[in-house]
Amino acid sequence: MSDSLAIENYEIVNDHLLVSFSDTSESMVSLKSLRERCPCASCMGETDALGNLYKGPDPVLNASSYQISGLQPVGYYGLRPFWK
Repeated sequence: MSDSLAIENYEIVNDHLLVSFSDTSESMVSLKSLRERCPCASCMGETDALGNLYKGPDPVLNASSYQISGLQPVGYYGLRPFWK
């Protein structure tokens, strides 16, 4: 038997992402908060071996930028949002 944490279920309700885990814990995060803290290299930049940060221009966000068109599971405990 494995004690690893895994996502059991997830859904978008209004403007929040709800996630339930295999240990019966649950999390809720607003889509606005999730979008504004996007950790991808395009949004936050990427550092090379010398510590130089490479980042494109900040994305221009509007009301539809905080809407998700889909979610893709990544591993046991990650979700990749697809933003509109």
